[in-house]
Amino acid sequence: MKIQVLGPLKAEVSGGSIVPTASKPRQLLSLLALYPGRVMPVQTLMEEIWGMEPPLSALTTLQTYILQLRRRLGTAMGPDAPGNAKDILATRHGGYLLQIPEECVDVHQYEHLVAEGRCAFEAGDSALASDRFRKALGLWDGTALVDVRLGPVLEIEVVRLEESRLVTIERRIDADLRLGRHAELLGEMRQLTLRQPLNEGLHAQFILAQYRSGRQAAALGTYRELCGRLREDLGVEPSPQLQRLYQAMLTMDPQLDTLDARRGTSTFDLFAA
Repeated sequence: MKIQVLGPLKAEVSGGSIVPTASKPRQLLSLLALYPGRVMPVQTLMEEIWGMEPPLSALTTLQTYILQLRRRLGTAMGPDAPGNAKDILATRHGGYLLQIPEECVDVHQYEHLVAEGRCAFEAGDSALASDRFRKALGLWDGTALVDVRLGPVLEIEVVRLEESRLVTIERRIDADLRLGRHAELLGEMRQLTLRQPLNEGLHAQFILAQYRSGRQAAALGTYRELCGRLREDLGVEPSPQLQRLYQAMLTMDPQLDTLDARRGTSTFDLFAA
């Protein structure tokens, strides 16, 4: 079985899709796929589908949805497959689980690569860190579960995944800056800062990449644009880290051209007190 949740929901067995068309069974499959090998309590599954006020028929309806998923799974497996659909989408006391290896689901491949990248980054191996982070991000195909109706449980999971994705992008850029790829990052950083107009970490990376690429005026302009947005939208001043970066640019501090992150330190944190 192969399941993708980092984008549109996809689930295949022997080349055949088992993704249902109805929204509620899709929610169930998505939630079960996020936690392969773990029992998802009936109460959690019902909360995802109906919120905190499930109908009186909720348990019976949930069982019907599980039966529909098993039928699709059994059809894709075929009559000659070892085991049956009940072995894979199994019933346990108080819940259900997908009995498949974690590596069958793209989100777990992603998290494994991110963990490898983080270890390499903290050890100072920027090339390996960049490679692992890039491979992790390459598993994404748009917003997580973009074509699935999100109940309260899945919504939390999607927010968590999207936040993880943004942090991974920032760490990959940190690794690339360590490797002297500042000029290559400019186009990407422009797009990222436009999408995240109040993200100080991304702006610090963009400003440093611009400065190191010989675009000091553009770097100062990026800083001033961010300051204006922070004051107008949030009523706050830029962080001390950004202010120190700004002062370093005004004085043309030679360390800006040679600054390299200490082990486990992000570009933004380099300018901490």
